[in-house]
Amino acid sequence: MRTLKTLALAAGALTLVACAEQSAPVPEPTTMSAPAPAPEPAPVTAPTIVDIAVGNPDFSTLVAALTAADLVGTLSGPGPFTVFAPTNAAFAALPAGTVENLLLPENKDQLVAILTYHVLPARVTAAEVPTELTSVGTVAGKDLAVLASATGVTVNTATVTTADIEASNGVIHVIDQVLLPKAE
Repeated sequence: MRTLKTLALAAGALTLVACAEQSAPVPEPTTMSAPAPAPEPAPVTAPTIVDIAVGNPDFSTLVAALTAADLVGTLSGPGPFTVFAPTNAAFAALPAGTVENLLLPENKDQLVAILTYHVLPARVTAAEVPTELTSVGTVAGKDLAVLASATGVTVNTATVTTADIEASNGVIHVIDQVLLPKAE
């Protein structure tokens, strides 16, 4: 009888083992961790003066001139700058052939002198332009006459048609004429 009991116990043990092998595995306990933090968004930087000019089709002639004069890098730099930016229409108002002539490599120095005459080495908003006629020094080393009035801002004889276009490295004021430095 004792052998029978032992045999019954052994058969029962084998049955348990056989059933255990066929059952689904018990999953390992998992540990909960905090979700990974969302990545920080990249900082949004305002476009530079050149970025704004390149992105505006009304400044395509200005961009071509800046490129020919090798001033793109400078006006993409930290600044601050104030740029009185003539539109394509302002360039088109120059005598026929003037723009094409200025874009020639042999006229680069003259082009640089004209373009840098449109740039102040500081950030000046329209609200900061004095209400009395004032001379301000340009990057070209020559002065511009600026004036704010009830009707707007003028620069020499040009009118600011759109003021205070903010850039990361300064401000742009759109003007209706190309400013030409006086010959010495």
